[in-house]
Amino acid sequence: MKVNSLHALLIVCTMISSCGGDGTNSIKPVVMQTDFGLKDGAVSAMKGVAFSVDPALPLFDLTHEIPAYNIWEAAYRLSQTVPYWPAETVFVSVVDPGVGTDRQSVVARTKSGHYIVTPDNGTLTLLADEIGIESLREINEAVNRRAGSSGSYTFHGRDVYAFTAAKLAAGKIRFEEVGPELKRDVIKIPYQRASISNNIITGSIPILDIQYGNAWTNIPDSLIKQANIKAGDTLSIKIFHKDSLIYEDLIPFVHTFGEVPEGKPLGYLNSLMNFSIAINMGSLAKERNVGAGNDWSLTLMRTNGRE
Repeated sequence: MKVNSLHALLIVCTMISSCGGDGTNSIKPVVMQTDFGLKDGAVSAMKGVAFSVDPALPLFDLTHEIPAYNIWEAAYRLSQTVPYWPAETVFVSVVDPGVGTDRQSVVARTKSGHYIVTPDNGTLTLLADEIGIESLREINEAVNRRAGSSGSYTFHGRDVYAFTAAKLAAGKIRFEEVGPELKRDVIKIPYQRASISNNIITGSIPILDIQYGNAWTNIPDSLIKQANIKAGDTLSIKIFHKDSLIYEDLIPFVHTFGEVPEGKPLGYLNSLMNFSIAINMGSLAKERNVGAGNDWSLTLMRTNGRE
């Protein structure tokens, strides 16, 4: 009986310690992404700083395999992931080739209620366009910086971002205490937005499904429907890098890869319900020299004449 009572007491204490005065959980998840990789101790150091703020923090990894300095891919991975996490989750994104310069360190609150701790260097581009930024605050490093780190200029991910994110997620500071509000738009990277004109759809290839070499576009299912494209139709596609035509083909629009012979190209809707191009059991990226980024674009249209 004493053991059971002690166990129950521990459960109650744990619940109380992780709850605010209104009974709601005051500790929020922290999700980290960087271009650091996992070969050294950088990511572990960031997590150590966060746990030093509050050992009860739930820490998760989005990815640490963003290609070095690739701000665009960081922007995409956030837009791909943020909508699936609960409101008030705190994301840390550190792809920061301008570390130590006059670029601003910020916390953004999205219209969906998520927080993003990051350098304002284009990382917030797609979240701003797809979800919307409700408020943007510059991190006041006089109060939101790891103690004893003022002489360090090249690891703000550890000293500023992980520290500030942990304080915010643990309820040690409110969003308003991050620093002064910035009355401006976030810095954005230019790219081709998805559009339709005369049943010709234009869009970009923001990312590759890197494991398989599929080209994921930003063309949503809604534009596919607007163009009256249905499974079984033949599509004319053209893929450009800047102003150069890289790949042109006629491909079937299907539900899934196995509907075409092995080695043949196809168009389909990916898990985000965006139009994508693949080769069944092959790599479009390798076999057709297709890349991704803000300077890759495409056009597509239905060609089989169905009304």
